[in-house]
Amino acid sequence: MSDSPYADLDRPPLHEAALRRALVGEGSLWRDVRVVPETGSTNADLAAVARDGAPEGTVLVTELQTSGRGRLGRPWAAPPRSGLMFSLLLRPAVPAARLGWAPLLTGVAVATAVRRMTMWSQEGEGFFAPAADRERTGAAAVDVRLKWPNDLLVGERKLAGILVEKFDDALVVGVGLNVGLREDELPVPTATSLAIEGAPLSDRAPLLRAILREFATWYREWVALEGDPETSGLRTAYKELCCTLGREVRVELPGDAALEGTASDIDTAGRLVVAGPRGERPVSAGDVVHVRGTAAP
Repeated sequence: MSDSPYADLDRPPLHEAALRRALVGEGSLWRDVRVVPETGSTNADLAAVARDGAPEGTVLVTELQTSGRGRLGRPWAAPPRSGLMFSLLLRPAVPAARLGWAPLLTGVAVATAVRRMTMWSQEGEGFFAPAADRERTGAAAVDVRLKWPNDLLVGERKLAGILVEKFDDALVVGVGLNVGLREDELPVPTATSLAIEGAPLSDRAPLLRAILREFATWYREWVALEGDPETSGLRTAYKELCCTLGREVRVELPGDAALEGTASDIDTAGRLVVAGPRGERPVSAGDVVHVRGTAAP
């Protein structure tokens, strides 16, 4: 098989110069956008430059990530150009107690952008049809939902993962989103991609631009309001997209403990509130398993 990035026409490469022209400029959150053909981990690479004083708004995108990690150190890998794998360097001036909202904010931004951009025209205008055309013809969107705290699901299949890491005064936000991954390429049967979910696949660049612009809007409002999830509207937006709420869940906690009950709320600290036999308990970290069954109305 050819090593050319154009060998698979369904997976065209991203163009760094074009992304910079679209995203970097006066008044923009984004200071630099780099695209590399391959790296071990975009989060690790940005962490290294963060320690050297790299500015907030640095974006690193890779076409192939060989040592990506998700929650609990799980590997995250995909064929070249089959997804969007990128990290963001941030230095949010918000109280430390509110930094836990960073992965939830990222989830809201990515899910909102994906839902908007996967509206496709029933008359064949394509993956990224203009909004007016989508409204005129009647459009459908991939129904992306958020699983607390940082997974994006379609149904019960994982579309994307988010990993936020803190380094001194910096946050590195990593996102891995399956775009053109095919069924026979899935690492596990519980994963999915936009292509599998029926979104006609096209250039990933418009989707990346939409995600970064949506993120910048939410992030700037959140920071301007000192990380307040209520006045920024972040808590409300997250709850509206969260498919964990109302579900019977089992939360696997650190130290081999587990908590079972109904996911009843996301509190003001971004914690999942689980109502069990002994009352409600907020959980700040843990691996959530959705117990079979539908969410409560």
